[in-house]
Amino acid sequence: MSFKKGLFTGIFAAAMLLLVSALSFAAPVTPEASFRSVFPQVPFDSMTPTEITGLYEVMSGQNIFYYYPEKELILTGEIVGKDLKSRTAERKGAMAARLVKDLPLEKAVKVGDGKKTVIEFTDPDCPYCRRASEYFTKRSDVTRYVFFAPLAHPAAITKIEYILGAANKAEAYDAMMLGQEIPASAKPATPEIKQLAQEHMALAKKVGIQGTPTFFVNGQMVVGADAKKLDELLR
Repeated sequence: MSFKKGLFTGIFAAAMLLLVSALSFAAPVTPEASFRSVFPQVPFDSMTPTEITGLYEVMSGQNIFYYYPEKELILTGEIVGKDLKSRTAERKGAMAARLVKDLPLEKAVKVGDGKKTVIEFTDPDCPYCRRASEYFTKRSDVTRYVFFAPLAHPAAITKIEYILGAANKAEAYDAMMLGQEIPASAKPATPEIKQLAQEHMALAKKVGIQGTPTFFVNGQMVVGADAKKLDELLR
């Protein structure tokens, strides 16, 4: 073997060794990169480790699901602790509470003038919402900012438009929550009021409301007519 040929062979071998060494020390694929590669059609906002080794919480809009990179699997459902409380629901509530801070309260129906603030998403045709409304009639220490989300009762939109268009919105709200009918003398909703009603529903979707009534008190979410929980938060 000539000197030049031997030199070339040595240089080539050294280069290959360096390449193999570089590849062996390449940065590992991150869970985010893995997810984008495996599920390019699924958008997400953030990904964080859970208390389960190797499992990651994925936030996508108002949805939470889980990713297991080792097997390239998406897992849906709830993670529940030994206290029987859903970790997933708690995270969703915290996420919604952050979004609630930016709600345009001037577009809500203001009920009461107490020092304690409650933000409410409700439906005038929902029996549980009416029960919750009755609970608040017994409290004079609360100011409620009411948004409407007729998720299960789309026909309630006419009552919502009546409330939003009333001269005394709080009074109209109380009447509808008591099950009264829209007065025959009520004027038809204007295009502006119809648009406002749609804005309420859009805001509910943005916050991630999935059921009514839903309340936000001191940064915590309460789903349902849970008087005990409301009492605790409003002490």
